[in-house]
Amino acid sequence: QVQFVESGGGLVQPGGSLRLSCTASRTIFAIYDMAWYRQAPGKQRELVASITTGGRPNYADSVKGRFSISRDNAKNTMYLQMNSLKPEDTAVYYCKPTLPTYRNYWGQGTQVTVSS
Repeated sequence: QVQFVESGGGLVQPGGSLRLSCTASRTIFAIYDMAWYRQAPGKQRELVASITTGGRPNYADSVKGRFSISRDNAKNTMYLQMNSLKPEDTAVYYCKPTLPTYRNYWGQGTQVTVSS
C-alpha cells in the first residue's frame, strides 16, 4: 500500500494562509483520485476537498472560495492552499486516496491551528 505524508501545518492568525503538502511514497500517485480530510478536537473527521486524477476539484461548503486543492503528479504531491483561515479551520489535516481500499488508512496528519 502506498503511504502518504502530510506537511506544512502550523500556527497562523485568523485571516492568514498556509499551504499543506501531501507526498506519496511511490510514483503510482498519478492514478489515484485524492482528498484532504480534517478532524477538529471533539468532532468527527470530515472531507475538506478532493481532486481527480485529471485535476478536477471539489470542496466542502465550509471551505469554498477560501481553499484550493491541486496536484503535481510529476512530484507525487498534492497541495491544499488555505487562505482567509478561521479559528474553526483548526484541526489535524490528513490526505489519502478516495479508494475504498484506503477506508481505514490514516497517516500522521499535520496540525493546523488558527488563533490570535
